[in-house]
Amino acid sequence: MMKINREKALAAFQEYTDRYDSSRDMILLKIEHTYRVCALCQQIARSLDLPEEEVDIAWLTGLLHDVGRFEQQRVYGTFADADSIDHAKYGARILFGKVWEEKHGLASGSEESLSEEIQADAGISIRDFVEDASCDELLWTAVFYHSAYRIPEGLDERTAMFCHILRDADKIDILKVNVEFPLEEIYNVDTEVLYQEEVTPEVLQSFDEEHAVLRSLKKTAVDNVVGHISLVYELVYPESCRIVKRQGYLDKLMNFESKNSHTRKQFEHIREHMREYLAGK
Repeated sequence: MMKINREKALAAFQEYTDRYDSSRDMILLKIEHTYRVCALCQQIARSLDLPEEEVDIAWLTGLLHDVGRFEQQRVYGTFADADSIDHAKYGARILFGKVWEEKHGLASGSEESLSEEIQADAGISIRDFVEDASCDELLWTAVFYHSAYRIPEGLDERTAMFCHILRDADKIDILKVNVEFPLEEIYNVDTEVLYQEEVTPEVLQSFDEEHAVLRSLKKTAVDNVVGHISLVYELVYPESCRIVKRQGYLDKLMNFESKNSHTRKQFEHIREHMREYLAGK
């Protein structure tokens, strides 16, 4: 069983993030998000009665999952993957190098790979976090696919479990971020636009089908609010749903106070549908 030195891993993460200006809200946001996701991964893993060594692995996936965000912000000036780069794949390349994409048969230029030209020399690698390479396959997979619409089919049961733990934890904390950080900055939109727009019909239909909303369906800024609410449908573990209910961030996000009367009615429907869904969880 792989042994993880948490102090070493935390020191490596701090040394890495110290290179970025944490006085900037967008950088501090991702540092604090990372630590919370670590704690959530640990909580979910313990709810599954995993051995502490396995809990440590879950915790480590949380620490690693958004490494790509910091370089994304430095190079592209945004956290919007659609306007820059897939941050999950970017983080995997920073930690493991592009050889891992080749190892998984992800040819350059394919939908799942980063382009050959994208360099990811951030001066850090997976060995800065953990010396033992026995879980590299699992860790690469968890980081690479943590923000994908779905994890790949055919993963072994253990790897899939760690992917789901991380994805649950990330989704839970995204709800908090969307409540505590200005939506205008997250979505890069003017306040007046955000509070006047309507939810796209296809987005509302996707929400009613009880699955995450595809990025390609989103046409307005307020669609992003619904998209983040819909992440709750993707939670895998009972503890994850319990956490969401206790925290209350979902309710606050669903209480989005639009200035558009039609949008307010749409959100009344969203609140009713989601509360019925969670009542059965």
